[in-house]
Amino acid sequence: MTEHSPPFAPAPAGASAPASAPAPAAAIADTLAQVGPRLKRVRTRRGVSLAALSEATGISKSTLSRLETGQRRPSLELLLPIAQAHQVPLDELVGAPQVGDPRVRAKPVVRNGRTVIPLTPHPGPLQAWKSIIPADQNTPDPCTHEGYEWLYVLSGRLRLILADHDLVMGPGEAAEFDTRLPHWFGPAGDSPVEVLNLFGRQGERVHIRARPRPRDAGR
Repeated sequence: MTEHSPPFAPAPAGASAPASAPAPAAAIADTLAQVGPRLKRVRTRRGVSLAALSEATGISKSTLSRLETGQRRPSLELLLPIAQAHQVPLDELVGAPQVGDPRVRAKPVVRNGRTVIPLTPHPGPLQAWKSIIPADQNTPDPCTHEGYEWLYVLSGRLRLILADHDLVMGPGEAAEFDTRLPHWFGPAGDSPVEVLNLFGRQGERVHIRARPRPRDAGR
């Protein structure tokens, strides 16, 4: 791998795949199976009898009992009045999954003198990472490979050589190119440069959706 080629390759063919999440149908069935015991815990914790809950909700005692024992499939029409009677959110009865930690805990790695911080935790068609390229990594060494790359300069000055083009980019400037063309990028001056990289191994391009322009007045 050259110093400017994509640093994170996908898993090789035949490699063991990570354990997949439960099938949606199985996950739903498991969630529904937990509703009955949860209904009983909420009711008994509040010291409410089945008869009192039936009077408050208009749902028969037998239906409430079958809900708690899992003999009756819960529905929105049944759960809503129960939640209102207990004055609890519907999520507390259904047991909606908690939102996981959205932070990406990236671990920097050094590849060929460049510090690379992965921003996509799993292999996929699109990869994202941040590159910190030291000032001494300034000798052009163009290469080619399959894919499509998008660069955004965060700080410093970046020199980009792409086929016959030799460009210098500053903070806030971006470039995108087919990596089958000879290319290289590195510091343009005596200081490091920080770059945000997006790469599509199969030639995926970055699509930026711009706000539509307002129509001219009077049209």
